[in-house]
Amino acid sequence: MTKGQSSILINTILLGLTLLYTPASAQAPLPATDVYASTIQNTVLEAQEESRTDTPIRTVDAGGHNVGIGVVQRTAGNTLGGALHNYVTEVYYMLEGVGTLVTGGSLIDPVIRGDDASQVTLINGPGVSGKGISGGVSRVLREGDMVIIPAGTPHWWSSVEESVVYTVVRVDPDQFVTLR
Repeated sequence: MTKGQSSILINTILLGLTLLYTPASAQAPLPATDVYASTIQNTVLEAQEESRTDTPIRTVDAGGHNVGIGVVQRTAGNTLGGALHNYVTEVYYMLEGVGTLVTGGSLIDPVIRGDDASQVTLINGPGVSGKGISGGVSRVLREGDMVIIPAGTPHWWSSVEESVVYTVVRVDPDQFVTLR
């Protein structure tokens, strides 16, 4: 190998290592995704007309992990069951209503969701559902409040005093949820 070839080889290896170990923030940025208030409000209205509880708006690849945003609503008195998402962290921002959210503790009568269930592939990834929660911490949430529910944490609306509507941001590090 000539000195020139060896220099090219070394430079090529160094370039490859630089690209391999360059943090995502130093690489070309991903495009931003806009979700406007009008989109959120239209989604809420459509979901109400179709009696949907949890409606995804967008799920994007955010550089090796997915991030989704959707709207969730529960009518007064509708507590449904508890849930635990194995890999997806959720952040709730209350738009309207008042309800009591319980987190932690353990699910009552837990049932593992099938990997092909639409809730798994389109909304919040693999997890477990239950009839409620035993133990845990209760808090009343109302308009303007936020809560972060880490992956693996059981959560359940034990009481919905006034119909609640909230946006939910879902962080999916293992990219289980389908992009939309």
